[in-house]
Amino acid sequence: MGKIRVLVVEDSLMFQELLVRNLNKNPDIQVVATARDPFEARDAIIAYKPDVMTLDVELPKMSGIEFLQRLMPQYPMPVVVISALNDRVFEALNAGAVDFVAKPVTNQREQVERFICYDLPDKIRTAAVAHVGTKKIASPAGHSSLQNGHLGNLVVAIGASTGGTEAISSVIREFDEDFPGVVVVQHMPAGFTQMYANRLNEQCRMLVKEARTGDVVMPGQVLIAPGGDAHMELVKVNGNYQVVCKRGNKVNGHCPSVDVLFRSVAAVAGKQALGIILTGMGGDGAKGLLEMKMAGAKTIGQDESTCVVYGMPKVAYDIGAVDYREKLIDIPKRTYQLLNKM
Repeated sequence: MGKIRVLVVEDSLMFQELLVRNLNKNPDIQVVATARDPFEARDAIIAYKPDVMTLDVELPKMSGIEFLQRLMPQYPMPVVVISALNDRVFEALNAGAVDFVAKPVTNQREQVERFICYDLPDKIRTAAVAHVGTKKIASPAGHSSLQNGHLGNLVVAIGASTGGTEAISSVIREFDEDFPGVVVVQHMPAGFTQMYANRLNEQCRMLVKEARTGDVVMPGQVLIAPGGDAHMELVKVNGNYQVVCKRGNKVNGHCPSVDVLFRSVAAVAGKQALGIILTGMGGDGAKGLLEMKMAGAKTIGQDESTCVVYGMPKVAYDIGAVDYREKLIDIPKRTYQLLNKM
């Protein structure tokens, strides 16, 4: 396989030069063109046919989001958005971007080095193998209501990475107000999870919030693990499920880690839990999902045809951790069916 051919779209010449110089240091990445606005980007896409485009959200002449909305239906391609701490990044993901990376504060050398040496190159590599052009999600087929009366004893755990922001949204939007408590790990930088939770809270019937240590897992509420340097775990206190968010080293390259959450759910909730693993690069969550299954939990994995990146669910399926492999639109219905049997 040859080098990943990249188009860098960035209006700041200084930052553009920084990106080009450092991306080209990677032996598997080559910047083939640059652009300062969407019109230059359009011409560069036609001329150079890049494998991946990096795109600043704030651009002259046309916003990066509007450019995506016009580009993707006509020319679907993997796009990594570079964004400051701004909830507009989720509009970009909804418009078809594969993933995003947080723009560093330029006067913080350690943050800049991590961004240019690790974060952005890794996102580009993931985007290069992502499925694009099929991200728009059809309406689910509907589901039956919950029939049992022990919702407070049940917990649903969800893990995702690349492509997960939209996948998680499509699933939990189908959950009713009386749905069991949900705990979620979505790989995301610090600061963005709060905005993501707020966005989901406006879209969903359930209450959605960024988790804090001591939050009770209760019916009708979704807790999103905070991005940054803390893992989220499930604990049981006085008969009630709660979450603990504590600092820790990366697991499988991530903090928070899906594996850490799933393993705690296996240990604490056992057969009173249901695990769902969605689109994402790598294998984070696979072993934890297997532990959940071995503890008696029911498990669901997203199928390849509807994943942006069929990594995490594939590893989970291959090791026998997945009871049911489902298209994304069918996961809510399957979830309800399984909960009604618990």
